[in-house]
Amino acid sequence: MLETAGPLAGGCGQRNYPAISRKQGVLVGGSPFACNSRWGRNMSVGEFEREQRRVAWGMGAALVTAIVVIAFGVGADRALGPIPFTQRVAFTIRADAFVILWLAAGIANVARMRFFSAQDIAGSSVARASEKVREARAILQNTLEQAMLAIGAHLIVAATFSQARMSIVALVCLFGVGRLLFWIGYRRGAAARAYGFGLTFYPSLMALVACAATIAVGSAA
Repeated sequence: MLETAGPLAGGCGQRNYPAISRKQGVLVGGSPFACNSRWGRNMSVGEFEREQRRVAWGMGAALVTAIVVIAFGVGADRALGPIPFTQRVAFTIRADAFVILWLAAGIANVARMRFFSAQDIAGSSVARASEKVREARAILQNTLEQAMLAIGAHLIVAATFSQARMSIVALVCLFGVGRLLFWIGYRRGAAARAYGFGLTFYPSLMALVACAATIAVGSAA
């Protein structure tokens, strides 16, 4: 069964696919790219490799964007000076309301689609979901995963660094822009949503790595 929620996920839901056949020059299933609303069920080896390159470029661009934006946030924090721990944590919790809003939007989107669909209104436990609802659920699942990672990372940043207010603002802004672009690009294929996925994922990963390194050496920046 194939159903992925990350940047390589297609909008085709759960299906069984045969193995990849390179002898015939066609990819038939076996890859999240094969279940892609842009390409349909089958794509040539060349198309698959081109899509991989486009995903890599999108993810790379997201990483560069995240580094630049976070660097500005860190620089602004150094100019502002230290902030007491309780104020940092309180500020971070309030800022993460904008992260939770994206999760609420994903839940509302699934509910809206089910409400206006005769096939889906009874729920997925009664009938097989339509393609649009499966796509909405995949976006919601990915948003849930990313939101939990982001909120945890933001709180750890607030607990680790005495100068973190503008860094938190940068992380929350990157999350919001990334989710918007991921949502918009979802139906257009893996490459179209790779930048948005990376813009959501890489900032949280970078924040966690920075915190882990600081904790490991036993100091706070």
